[in-house]
Amino acid sequence: MTRNEALEIILETKVIAVIRMAEADKLRQVVEAVSRGGVRAIEITMTTPGALDAIRTLAAGKPAGSLIGAGTVLDAATAAEVIRAGAEFVVSPVLDADMIRTCREADRFVAPGAFSPTEILSAWRLGADVVKVFPATSLGPKFFKDVRGPLPQIRIMPTGGVSMANASDFLEAGACCVGIGTALLDKEIIKRGDWEALTSRARQLVDSLARPAGPR
Repeated sequence: MTRNEALEIILETKVIAVIRMAEADKLRQVVEAVSRGGVRAIEITMTTPGALDAIRTLAAGKPAGSLIGAGTVLDAATAAEVIRAGAEFVVSPVLDADMIRTCREADRFVAPGAFSPTEILSAWRLGADVVKVFPATSLGPKFFKDVRGPLPQIRIMPTGGVSMANASDFLEAGACCVGIGTALLDKEIIKRGDWEALTSRARQLVDSLARPAGPR
């Protein structure tokens, strides 16, 4: 999967599911469940135990048309490791020029993290495909509308604080897609293995992002 192919899928579906689990034994079921619901980009964070092995296994047997990526990638060395393991996109909470360069050289989609307008512009100029604005909890949708005013050319994605209820608000404010974790991947649903419920939540989210936002 090339960088542009991954970008096309993420922009089309408008969501990256962020999986951050203390135990990795149910990862495959989680990936399959959200994929059935239409979420095609799944990020495995490097804080997940055995993340590299999980990425390698999931990438080799992923649902057709889906993407397996790596999150919480902090440096170039880790980026190279996850790419070798099969990650088709790389996401970071921070801005690291060498990490971005490593991904571009490998033709992998990369979304470094930024917070201020200066960091957002710097990340874009360094070659980000999408700039992850983190933590979006502290900012809210209005920040995205304000930033898009002077920087309309930059694709920005909120992560942190995105919920099932407000995800479409971020898109309406100018975000190109959202990163969503526990709000989608309900811990109790996963604990009891209710994969149909998880698929339903994923479908609900994808449908809400496909529709225009309602009146404000």
